[in-house]
Amino acid sequence: MLKRILVALDPDLDTKAATSVAIQIARRHEAQINGLTVVDMESIESSSRGGGIGSFYYGKMLRERLTDESREKAQEISRRFSNAMEGSGVKYGVHAEEGVPFERIVEDMKYHDLLIMGKNPHFFYAHPDKDTDTVARVVKNTVAATLVVGTSFRDVKKVLITYDGSGASARAAQEFLHLSPFGTNIEIEILSLYEKEKDDAELLVGLLKDYVSSYGYGARTTTLQSSSTENDIIEYANNSGADLVVAGAHSVSAIKRVAFGSTTAGLLKECPVPLFLDN
Repeated sequence: MLKRILVALDPDLDTKAATSVAIQIARRHEAQINGLTVVDMESIESSSRGGGIGSFYYGKMLRERLTDESREKAQEISRRFSNAMEGSGVKYGVHAEEGVPFERIVEDMKYHDLLIMGKNPHFFYAHPDKDTDTVARVVKNTVAATLVVGTSFRDVKKVLITYDGSGASARAAQEFLHLSPFGTNIEIEILSLYEKEKDDAELLVGLLKDYVSSYGYGARTTTLQSSSTENDIIEYANNSGADLVVAGAHSVSAIKRVAFGSTTAGLLKECPVPLFLDN
């Protein structure tokens, strides 16, 4: 059951796409949408540190200026979200918080069923071009699924579920089925890539197909031999006409991969369609 959707709001175009798909899903499920802005106090504090005589005074002045600018930008983003929601027929709320963005989002997700956010959110509103690892940190720590979108979003008619038998990929598939954000009148394809053991891969996708069918979905399965999982998933998503890829996220410690295994990190960067992720 899907009743509350959280949309993480930032200045990027992908927030507009996130809001649009949230409205689409909320209408289907009679759910409420809550928009969230976060003034990134962590980045403000980091950017206002300095050294030398007088640095404390100038750092304080810079911190105050960046905070004021970020609060104003948060208000502007909130107004933009409210304008988009007006007339949608969907119940909504919007609120602003201050702190570390991923922590604030994770806390709010304890009381929501689905998070929708852009691929490259910029919560340091005073410097919107600064890259962050907010998506990775959110997916690693949140208790619910995350739908990651780009700057545009098309109607979801075909979903590609990537499955390797791992707990993460199973949870992602289960959560997608439990929430059924786009209804059951869609096509599902289950893709398993293998290096050597084709029989094992076919057994796994067969078991998942039976599970998917119990939710009222029609599904087909594909197994492919692969030596480059990330590239092959992207190529298959392109060639198959998938509108959405469902994948599990794995925790590793490399930079830019704080929440994702190498495959999922690559998907986030290069996949041409939105990702439904669960850890």
